[in-house]
Amino acid sequence: MLNKTKNTKAKGCHYCINNKVAVDYKDINSLRRFVSSYMKIAPRRRSGLCAKHQRQVSSAIKRARQAALMPFIPK
Repeated sequence: MLNKTKNTKAKGCHYCINNKVAVDYKDINSLRRFVSSYMKIAPRRRSGLCAKHQRQVSSAIKRARQAALMPFIPK
């Protein structure tokens, strides 16, 4: 699938490509991939996730923050 304005190939969803069924809030290493250096949740255009998995990832990041597995602000 090509982007018509920039002639670049679109990223595929990380979870769809790797056949991962659920997003786990305890898997911090994979969730770190979807936050910026300022610990903000990355938008879909940057993360490359589909809409379904973007919603699940954002909820998982919020749960991990409440469980003190991820920080709210950078250290």
